[in-house]
Amino acid sequence: MSALARLVVIVLFEGVDLLDITGPPEVFSLVQRETSGAAGYEVVLAAETMDPVTTSAGVRVLPDITFREASTRSIDTLLVPGAVESDSHRRVHALTDPAVVGRVRTLAARTRRVTSVCVGAHLLAAAGLLDGKRATTHWSTAQQLAADHPEVEVDADPIFIRDGDVWTGAGISACLDLALALVADDFGEALALRVARQLVMYLKRPSGQSQFSVPLEPVSTTRRVEDLRHHIMRNIGEPLTVADLAAYAHVGERQLTRIFKAELGTTPSAYVESARVEVARNQLESTDATLERIVSSCGFGTTDTLVRAFRRRLDTTPTEYRRRFRADVG
Repeated sequence: MSALARLVVIVLFEGVDLLDITGPPEVFSLVQRETSGAAGYEVVLAAETMDPVTTSAGVRVLPDITFREASTRSIDTLLVPGAVESDSHRRVHALTDPAVVGRVRTLAARTRRVTSVCVGAHLLAAAGLLDGKRATTHWSTAQQLAADHPEVEVDADPIFIRDGDVWTGAGISACLDLALALVADDFGEALALRVARQLVMYLKRPSGQSQFSVPLEPVSTTRRVEDLRHHIMRNIGEPLTVADLAAYAHVGERQLTRIFKAELGTTPSAYVESARVEVARNQLESTDATLERIVSSCGFGTTDTLVRAFRRRLDTTPTEYRRRFRADVG
């Protein structure tokens, strides 16, 4: 192991999501290969005992050390995965074992940088490590995180968020993006991009990229709001003011705002902007359309409005987004 190796401790417990504990080590292992051993990470799995741990996928994993042993070492990065359960209605609920929370709190005190993968953010929040911080998690449990921990500023959209020395990642494959961002932070962007190529990842996504697209968001429980959502997408190039939408729905503007807040958790104007950004993203990825044409077809009005929306929603510009995410269009 390189003298520059940084110790990464991954928390292991019964029912943990398998990809959460196997994805990041794949990224970290390639650092040493890409630098011919000049730099890298020492990754260990820590659990309460040395007994095999059964993951959510049914695969059993052997710990490298116990939590007690890990607490005697100087940890560079503590990586906290998560676990969920679902009910008969397929509603997902993040689990937070108090014993694991206590271990996370203890290990975090010896750690330079604390990170969570997917619903591991719930464990960090329960340990008090996200108080006053902005954080993300898998979109399916974001409302639970916000409700259980109002002291945390939950943002379910980005694939990962850094707030000081605490990093939180979104769901499933976003663990690779988070790990690549950690590599870039430690050893530079160029090395992270080389690792991304070895993983056959099309690119290394920036933190501002959304976890999911507007049309894939959980649908409303009322036919009226579903009709409004489809109306917005069908007429995305039109003004679509709150007055326009209220008239279409045959309700007052204040009532329309209350309906959107209750059903979609946002305002009509914010939803329209997110829908415009989604359509613009698709055009930037798959067409040669100029920014002026995208502005017109998506209803932004001006290029400045388009740029501001992208900065607000994705923390990037349309030009930078196209450079990073453009697919071949023939």
